[in-house]
Parts: sequence; C-alpha cells; structure tokens
Amino acid sequence: MAEAERGPVSRPNRDERATDGPRRTGVPPRLGNREIIRTKTFATEAANFILQRAREALDTRGEFRLALSGGNTPRAVYSEMAKRETPWEKFRFAFSDERCVPPDNEKSNFRMANEALFRPASVPESSILRMRGEIDPLHGADEYQGCLDTLAAKRDEKIYQHDLVLLGLGDDGHTASLFPNTEALLETERWVAANYVPKMDSWRLTFTFPLIFAARDVCFLIGANKDPKLIERVFSGDLALPAAHVDQNAKQVTWIIEQ
Repeated sequence: MAEAERGPVSRPNRDERATDGPRRTGVPPRLGNREIIRTKTFATEAANFILQRAREALDTRGEFRLALSGGNTPRAVYSEMAKRETPWEKFRFAFSDERCVPPDNEKSNFRMANEALFRPASVPESSILRMRGEIDPLHGADEYQGCLDTLAAKRDEKIYQHDLVLLGLGDDGHTASLFPNTEALLETERWVAANYVPKMDSWRLTFTFPLIFAARDVCFLIGANKDPKLIERVFSGDLALPAAHVDQNAKQVTWIIEQ
C-alpha cells in the first residue's frame, strides 16, 4: 500500500450559496476567496463537489490527489462517493490526519474511510497512502512526509500539492489535528508532524499549515450540529482558532455546511 505559516491575506470575492439540492441562490459577495454552500442534501452535494474537482484534475493532470478528513461527518459523503462510477485507480488518497492507533481500531480515520469508501468502491491499494498510526508518532510523521516528498519529486514540486484537501472543524476550532496551543501550529519546515495534544493526552499525525496552504483547493465539511457562532468566529478571522488560519491563507476555500 502506497503510503511558513502566513499571516492573513486580503482576498478578492467571497460567494455564499444556499441549496436544497442542485438549485443554489446567491447573496452579495463578501471579501475573500471563500465559497459557502449551505445544503439540505449534504452527502450528495459534497460528493458532487469532490468528484467535479476530480474530473477537472483528471482532465488536466491525469491524476486526482485528494486528502481525506476523519471523524463522523464525512462518512456519509464517502459512502455516496462509493456509489459513483469513478476511475479510482487514477486517484491518490492521502489523509490530513490520523489518530495514533492501529488501522482496525474504531477511532482510526483509515478504518472509517475503508468501511465507507475504499472497500465498497473496490479502491485499489496502490491509490491509498495510509498514515501508519500504529508506529512511533515521530517515525510515522517522517515516513509519511518521505512518501509525499518522493511523489512531489516526480513532478519537480518543492512540496506535494494536493488537488483537494478535505477538513473538518472541531468544537475548539481545530482542523486536521492542528489543535489550539499545540506545537504543530508553529511548524513551518515540515509538511507532516507528530502532534501531542495535552487535553487528550494523546499523539496525532497531522498535515501542517504549509502542506494545507499548498493545496489547489480546501473544502471544509461541516455537519448540521456545528455551532453557527463558532463558524462565524472562523469567518471573522479569529486566529485563536486553527481553522481560521486555513480559511485566511488557503488558495481557495469552500465550506459545505449541512442545514
């Protein structure tokens, strides 16, 4: 199985859309390179968005590099994707973070993706870059970065560039496993870090800001139970929240928010 944080930037146009499905209504644009999709058909809308980005990448580069997020929110999205006729052998699946547990552990992000997408869709193992959460965290981070560096070198890239990075939003504002007041927030030299989270007394493997910022697109998948006030804090640029750094600095950000 194939295995410098920037400050806030000024942005041209933001567009917010609401949808009950395919229909979308616009509101006046806001400052910034952010698109917001509010939808009652969350799994379908998100799957459509991801697979449209896949078609665009396959048409131009012949490969689609997608970083998956973990937790419960994306499960229905991955299950919807698995129903679609898709050239999975042309996908390169990575993970934006992983818990430091074996791949069959119920907390494993890989296990969730495997159950919801990889197995049902018969995704070939050669398309999956699994983070090995079961080994020493520092070694696991080094190994995953080495894998991405090898792939980047084949395209003469200084840093591996995902076509799309999927992310979530924790109740404390964390995204991937970039938690408030943890060391990985300050990392500017590494693309993948082992991050100790004191409040959980556990280690995580996580993409760092430089790798996320390098992606062509970032998409936050937000469930209906997420506090609207937290989302507004991110949108207002509250940099105490790690997710706000991504919203401010990524090349293109889409928020798909379940209603």
